[in-house]
Amino acid sequence: MNLDFSIFNWNLIQNFILKGLWFSVMLTVVATAGGVFFGTVLALMRLSGQKWLDAPAALYVNVMRSVPLVMVILWFFLLVPLVIGRPIGAEYSAVVTFTAFEAAYFSEIMRAGIQSIPRGQVFAGQAVGMTYGQNMKLVILPQAIRNMLPVLLTQTIILFQDTSLVYAIGAYDLLKGFETAGKTFGRPMETYLMAAVVYFVICFSLSAIVKRLHKKIAIIR
Repeated sequence: MNLDFSIFNWNLIQNFILKGLWFSVMLTVVATAGGVFFGTVLALMRLSGQKWLDAPAALYVNVMRSVPLVMVILWFFLLVPLVIGRPIGAEYSAVVTFTAFEAAYFSEIMRAGIQSIPRGQVFAGQAVGMTYGQNMKLVILPQAIRNMLPVLLTQTIILFQDTSLVYAIGAYDLLKGFETAGKTFGRPMETYLMAAVVYFVICFSLSAIVKRLHKKIAIIR
């Protein structure tokens, strides 16, 4: 087997790979932001002490965490058009499903982070007349987010790796860019090897940053 990596030039990177990388990064950022927002809402619902809030939030989290992400992507992409009567784009499906799916995982991270704050902090806020919302916004959540920031970032790296699953519905992500380049130049083996290298470099670099951040936060504590 003869491998030829001479096909990798700036035109190939610009026309095929950067386009896919842009979508993968965009999907990661949007899904992380949406996942953290809705995950926080779900976490607060589970910690509210109200069964009518806790029960549906727990059901949602447990169902999402029990189903493979690729199944959620395919269900949304294939079944929603049958309900609304018109097709939806692969990119739109990816954004919605990733946000909904990651919200369940971020919810558990947020819940653990909130519960890690000593109860005395909650009582102190109540003692000065803060409402539940004010206590969470001004006292609990700022401390909780700092504590769980490394875990949130680690989950974001996993999310970036999972963006390759949108390949199942034809969205043009980073892996799709490499595959398209491989088919175009007749060098699929080389492009898949380079895809593995690119994913490794990006994820390893981000993991190293998270590790350093974790040490810095540990020192602050």
